[in-house]
Amino acid sequence: MLRCRDGTLYTGATNNLERRLATHGRGKGAAYTRARLPVKLVWSEPAEDRGTALRREAALKRLTRAEKLRLIGRPVA
Repeated sequence: MLRCRDGTLYTGATNNLERRLATHGRGKGAAYTRARLPVKLVWSEPAEDRGTALRREAALKRLTRAEKLRLIGRPVA
């Protein structure tokens, strides 16, 4: 999960976190993050396989902003 410059949170899945962070940082990642640089990694977790990772990504995207903030250990405003 990335926190964008405007404070929004972006959730995605990857099999190479370092490469994906670099891609987002260069403005070559998702269109959503491209318009909100810089981004900062605020949450990651391993998954056993791609299917598990994609299911977890979908579950995280269904969370409310407050739930996501609690997950990453940030106060809910």
